Parts: sequence; structure tokens; C-alpha cells
Amino acid sequence: MELHLIRHPRPAIEPGICYGQLDIGIAESAAEVAARLRPLLPQRFDLHASPLVRARMLADQFATPLAPLRLDARLKEIHFGAWEGQAFSTIGAAIDDWAADPLGFRAPGGESAREMTARVLHWLDELQASAPAAPVVVVAHGGPLRVLAGHLLGLPPERWLGLDFGCGQATRLDVEDWGVALRWFNR
Repeated sequence: MELHLIRHPRPAIEPGICYGQLDIGIAESAAEVAARLRPLLPQRFDLHASPLVRARMLADQFATPLAPLRLDARLKEIHFGAWEGQAFSTIGAAIDDWAADPLGFRAPGGESAREMTARVLHWLDELQASAPAAPVVVVAHGGPLRVLAGHLLGLPPERWLGLDFGCGQATRLDVEDWGVALRWFNR
């Protein structure tokens, strides 16, 4: 399976604000980002995306009658609960708790990275079980893309944060019976 992972364009939010699943727009043209990325993609593909507007706006630019957009909530960013929309500087010492346990920590009313991982991998299991004949393009967020790439590349979850997916950038993985090849990252 040829798998293209695309992070949404730069979000329309001030730096230093926790946004997770906060449904915010984008600060750059989805059409321009899509035009820049389109030459990197195959002619035909199956298209999947997070339903959050910052991913959906870009995915809509790739959708065609032959590649209808499939939205799936399991591809949403991690949910930061009560932290969403707050400046990290106002969250206080809880940031230290998160840093001490980045996989298990859960912001009040949110989900942990382990919980996000479970839902994203459930989506991946369903995708792989369907044995898609066409290449697959996924438009989502940094967190879910780290899960997909890190898992497929066999990296331990503690190392996934090092996979820094750039906004409006594409990455290609080829998933074969013998293993996974990283063809390119953040183009």
C-alpha cells in the first residue's frame, strides 16, 4: 500500500495556544497548499481525512468523483479537553505532569496520547483489512500522523514525538508484506 500522510495547513490561531480538537480554520489558502502538494500525489487514490475543518478544507481540494472524501473522527487530533483554546503559559504546572508522562497524561476532560493511539490504530487496522488497491492519501493532524508513521515504521511510542510533521507538508510510506519503507518526509 502506498500511503501519503499530509498535515493540514497552518492553523489560524496565535502561537502558544493549545488547540487539539478545537475546530479552527487555516491561515493559508487550502487551494494553494493543494496545488503545491498535488504533483507529489499519484493520479488516483483513496482519500481519507479528519473531519476537523483545518484538515477537511485541504482534503476537499483533493476530492474528485473518482476520489471521494471519506471523513473519519478517529483521525482527529488528540483532545486536550479543558486546555483547548488556552495559552500554554496559563496552564501552569500541569504542563510538567504532561512532560513527565506524555503518553499517559490526560488533560481535564480530554484524552491521553495512548487513547488517541488506540483510535488511530483502529482506523489503520480497518484500512489494512480492506486491502485498498489504490494508493491512500490521509489528511490529518500531527498527532495521528505520528501514530501512523511511528507504528508502521516500528518505532517505540516514546520516539513518535520526534516525527515532526510540518503543516501543509506530505510524507510517503510504502507498506509492503516485508515491511515499510519511508520514501520521503515533509515535502
